[in-house]
Amino acid sequence: MEAFHDARFPLGISFGATGGPEWKNEIVALTSGHEQRNARWASSRHHYDAGTGVRSLADLETVLGFFEARRGSLYAFRFRDPFDHQSCAAGKPITATDQHLGSGDGKQAAFQLQKRYGDYRRTITKPVPGTVRIAVAGLEKQEPADFTVDVLTGQVTFKPDRVPPSGTDVTAGFAFDVPARFNADRLTVSIKSFKAGEIPTIPIIEVKT
Repeated sequence: MEAFHDARFPLGISFGATGGPEWKNEIVALTSGHEQRNARWASSRHHYDAGTGVRSLADLETVLGFFEARRGSLYAFRFRDPFDHQSCAAGKPITATDQHLGSGDGKQAAFQLQKRYGDYRRTITKPVPGTVRIAVAGLEKQEPADFTVDVLTGQVTFKPDRVPPSGTDVTAGFAFDVPARFNADRLTVSIKSFKAGEIPTIPIIEVKT
């Protein structure tokens, strides 16, 4: 991914953000009264507003510094989605069997991290370093003895002598960030007091990789 800084938007502020996923669909009303619906996007795109997470003058200064370092919308970064940032349900511990990545065939060494929502598979490209757990046929493997993880692409690669055997399920558990950028090149800042500041809106949008 071009123009990406492997830096995370301040966690304390991101957990106060609002936002969520967006889909792009086309709905055509037919003369019969029925509808024809078509998906314009193959995957959702997440939008956030981190302005609600700024609670102090220190928060304001932290955001300004981060914004300046990214040159506004020029460089993408890691953003922790406050609502969806791990392979399992909120409040549950991450396990190596949370998500199904695929089945071994005795030859395939690389598997892409993903999270399933029903039959929709979301590609995970920015796992949090040190959180990825992998299992083959329910047996947890060890990093780096059995596999390595590219934390900038979300690809898991097994060592040549550790390739999953044919017919075995490859599963994973992980925490993850969203690759995102500021969706504006200007921030409007105000000071309420010596201890409080405000940035009414800090628009952030997911970047597809």
